[in-house]
Amino acid sequence: MTVYIDPPTWPGHGRLWSHLVSDVSYAELHAFAAALGVPRRAFERDHYDVPAQRYADAVSAGALEVSSREVVRLLHGAGLRHRKGTGPVPGAGAQPRSS
Repeated sequence: MTVYIDPPTWPGHGRLWSHLVSDVSYAELHAFAAALGVPRRAFERDHYDVPAQRYADAVSAGALEVSSREVVRLLHGAGLRHRKGTGPVPGAGAQPRSS
């Protein structure tokens, strides 16, 4: 299982946030987030929003640190990033890409 996290540089609700993503499947991402204790409501389209104070927890649990640009590249490369309103709606039933 490989998931990735970018630095907590995204402001919102008085905090800084990171994006937690998978380059394989949404199922892998949901499983990692659940094990980390990240609530499902933090899932947005193709990533989890993780507050800065949980960044180190995610890395300790095995998330690989990458740039924000790399997060987008990984999602596109895996076919997991779609423009809003197009493509499949991400969810627990999304199929992993074949390796």
